[in-house]
Amino acid sequence: MAMSDLERLVAIEEIKQLKSRRDRAVDMKDWEALKALHAPDHQSHVEGFSSWTTAAEMIENVRASLAGVTSVHHCHTPDITFESPTRAKGIWAMEDNLFWSQGREQHWLRGFGHYEEIYEKRDGRWVYVWRRLTRIKVDTSAGADLSRRNT
Repeated sequence: MAMSDLERLVAIEEIKQLKSRRDRAVDMKDWEALKALHAPDHQSHVEGFSSWTTAAEMIENVRASLAGVTSVHHCHTPDITFESPTRAKGIWAMEDNLFWSQGREQHWLRGFGHYEEIYEKRDGRWVYVWRRLTRIKVDTSAGADLSRRNT
């Protein structure tokens, strides 16, 4: 079944709001809000980590990796396409900024890249079912080591 132009535009806006809520939930460390945006069977792929095969696993790993870290995410210029009225793919340009302390020193990481995502409309609302983060450039402060952050 094809989507009308209006249905497609409404769905694109709903997916944009889903993305905004996700970035805000991560930055505010609102794990319950983050959970509500993902299907239970969501899968995530982030460079340097094993793949996560459930939303619960993804959230626990994000929570652990951001302990003691202030994050600021920016996502923009979405390219959203539809496989069906209930399944869509998105690619977003992204920038993530992470700030933490190592002992008495303040450190940072600034990453640039893309999120590739798949969304499904389930029970009348769009949710994440798959995501891959690929950074194409990363800048860090001298001596930065996230594994040595104060938590």
